[in-house]
Amino acid sequence: MILKHLNIDKTWSLFLDRDGVINKRLEDDYVKVLSEFEFIDGVPEAIKTFTDLFGKIVVVTNQQGIGKGVYTENDLNIIHHYLVDEIEKHQGKIDKVYFSPHLAADNHHWRKPNIGMALQAKEDFKTIDFKKSVMVGDSMSDMEFGRNAGMVTIYIHPEKITDTKIDYCFESLSEVAASLLQNA
Repeated sequence: MILKHLNIDKTWSLFLDRDGVINKRLEDDYVKVLSEFEFIDGVPEAIKTFTDLFGKIVVVTNQQGIGKGVYTENDLNIIHHYLVDEIEKHQGKIDKVYFSPHLAADNHHWRKPNIGMALQAKEDFKTIDFKKSVMVGDSMSDMEFGRNAGMVTIYIHPEKITDTKIDYCFESLSEVAASLLQNA
């Protein structure tokens, strides 16, 4: 699948989920400390490709483990600092990481699929236009977040699936980057 018709350039923004997209998801657990954070193969290189193509790249991640008291905001900040530094070592850039510490039951406006994090990103970066934004995630709440904000949605899933709630499906972030490079 080629994302050719999107005509991605520096006027576009990229929204990335974290767990299951950037780093390996821990089944029935949270990435609580840095030693549990592991990049998915090819992700730093993929984000380098995205940095060359997109104007802004932000991470939007639900982190209800904070709300549950499983880990602290400081623990999360250490992980995100490492994430951003490692991406920069590969000549990539993440402009900002947004997270929601709220419990799913709270239905807080910052928690995906609600678009509070997207609205904050638009406030922080005035060039963000949701109609020229792509949301990449591995859950249906990520896809709903993207659709709720009017973005193109890319679902990361090991099997190619079709669903009216998603625009595209790829197996990995590396595969998305390869598809975008076919446009260049």
